[in-house]
Amino acid sequence: MDINQLVQTVLIYALPVIFAITVHEAAHGYAARYLGDNTAWMMGRVTLNPIKHIDPIGTIAMPLLLYFATSGAFLFGYAKPVPVNFGHLRHPKRDMVWVALAGPASNFVQAILWALLLVGLLAVGIQEPFFVRMCQAGVLVNLVMWAFNLFPLPPLDGGRVLAGLLPRGGAQELLARIEPYGFFIVMGLVIAGVVGNWWLRPLMDFGYQAINFLLTPFAALLR
Repeated sequence: MDINQLVQTVLIYALPVIFAITVHEAAHGYAARYLGDNTAWMMGRVTLNPIKHIDPIGTIAMPLLLYFATSGAFLFGYAKPVPVNFGHLRHPKRDMVWVALAGPASNFVQAILWALLLVGLLAVGIQEPFFVRMCQAGVLVNLVMWAFNLFPLPPLDGGRVLAGLLPRGGAQELLARIEPYGFFIVMGLVIAGVVGNWWLRPLMDFGYQAINFLLTPFAALLR
């Protein structure tokens, strides 16, 4: 593996990844505080300081190990989850959905902003490959985080959304019993290609189409 290529890739993706993770986790905390739970606020997790959200294993070691092991074909990582006491929310079952959606929603907004920055740079004649690729990486990273986290299985955000939407009873209890093994189930589905082919790819295609639709008028104005 070319060390120069690796360094360049790390530099291009570093800022988008840090922003994507930090804002995602902070969004959960902000939403929880707004809806009545101050747990994350009291623990100093409602912040845009990335150090508070970075997990040494999940955010740094695991992605690097997977990058070298698979030559960049498969990457996965995670940040420290923001603590939320759903019992403190004003309407626990309903507000759980909004707290869970806040993270992926922040990633979709960031993807739009990176795309907007790319359009703006190209409009003023800035075509420096490093900055263009960084903007493209920003869109990609955030769309991946948006789509992946919406997968409807705990402990992912989509699992929390599903738990909040399901009626109380057997289905919700089944989901709660699955949660301790959810990480391993999700990893198995990722390795088997189920998540990528049947969830990530269709959702990301939709995300790219939505961003293109939203930015087309803006791009037209800059021509």
